[in-house]
Amino acid sequence: MGRSIEWHGKGVDETGTDRKSNKTIVRIDPTYFRPTEVDLLIGDASKAHQKLGWKPKTSFAELVSEMVASDLAIARREVANGKNPV
Repeated sequence: MGRSIEWHGKGVDETGTDRKSNKTIVRIDPTYFRPTEVDLLIGDASKAHQKLGWKPKTSFAELVSEMVASDLAIARREVANGKNPV
C-alpha cells in the first residue's frame, strides 16, 4: 500500500500511525471481534499434500494481497456511501 506504519500500544489499545503523515490509520475496533475468538489459529496443509498430493495454487503473499485489495474495495465503497469515513 506504499505506507510505513509505526505501531504504538498493546492489545486493544494498539494503533498504527503512518510514519510520513503521523496520522493514525489503524485502530482496534472490538465490534469486529468474534464471540469465541481464539488466541492462535494455525493452518497446516502438509497432511493434504502428503495424502492427496494437493499443493496450493496461491502463495501466502498473493493471498494477503488479495485480502488487502478486497478490504480496500469495501472501505472505498463505505466511504463513497458516507459510512465509516477514513
